[in-house]
Amino acid sequence: MTYAYHPEITPWLEMLPSGPFADFHELRAVGEAAVRAGLPTYEPDIPISTRDITVPGPDGAPDVMVRVYAPAERDGLLPGLLFIHGGGFIMGSVEQFDATATRIAAEVGTVVISVEYRLAPEHPFPAGLEDCYAALAWTAKSASELGIDPDRLGIAGESAGGGLAAAVTLLARDRGGPALCFQYLGVPQLDDRLQTPSMRAYDDVPLWNSRATQVSWNCYLGKGRPGTTDVSGYAAPARAEDLSELPPAFISACQYDALRDEDIEYAQRLAHADVPTELVLYPGVLHGGLIPESAVGKRVLADMLAALRRGLGA
Repeated sequence: MTYAYHPEITPWLEMLPSGPFADFHELRAVGEAAVRAGLPTYEPDIPISTRDITVPGPDGAPDVMVRVYAPAERDGLLPGLLFIHGGGFIMGSVEQFDATATRIAAEVGTVVISVEYRLAPEHPFPAGLEDCYAALAWTAKSASELGIDPDRLGIAGESAGGGLAAAVTLLARDRGGPALCFQYLGVPQLDDRLQTPSMRAYDDVPLWNSRATQVSWNCYLGKGRPGTTDVSGYAAPARAEDLSELPPAFISACQYDALRDEDIEYAQRLAHADVPTELVLYPGVLHGGLIPESAVGKRVLADMLAALRRGLGA
């Protein structure tokens, strides 16, 4: 099928993985190769300190490694941000998203805690989610030591990391904390049912499509479970019935992304639940819009940084 891609991304289309993403092994191999080939580099204009810390994991589970980023020179308490990397629940790492976390720390002026959560299918739901929640609980408990203003603690994630960020936000509300002031959900993966018009249509677009999404959910929930009646809103936040009393949200969506419609619908439901919600839809681009060399990719990045500054009061 032919798509009216944004002219700024067309020079890079042939370099993007295009599937068919028939199974988990192919998806992980292709995805990790693409990440290695396209890892962004970033040199901050200010000194950023980084350290890896092992924090208590969920009950009965291994401890969790987090990487803490912070401006080396600071004056008073800073906002804090739990950052959850993308990768379809099955790939990605703190190291692969190091440049993004460093940029946020430097350009937003915040302490960033990036989580090395367990990946599916080796560790299916709720392992990764509970790792992220444990990291959030540790961050809130350690706010004073980390130099974080506890009233300005937010959460952010991209793709599957955006879905995990939405789920952790629901958990924090339902478990009575930690309190969050903001949620940034970048092209979040939210709905295991795979029935939206964009999910049914975009099975052949490069980078990430409905076939890849189906493989991803089968890995995360267990083969045969996606779309059944026993999937909770913590696994797939689009299933959550009550979205009230959640922190303000920024959600991004992309026109030629299989996840587009579930992202738009989640933003609409948050707004209907009286949650202050900002939605940005990028025309003509693929999942994430993040071809960094393109002008549209730079706009997506600038919008993310601006949203985090507003949401965290930075």
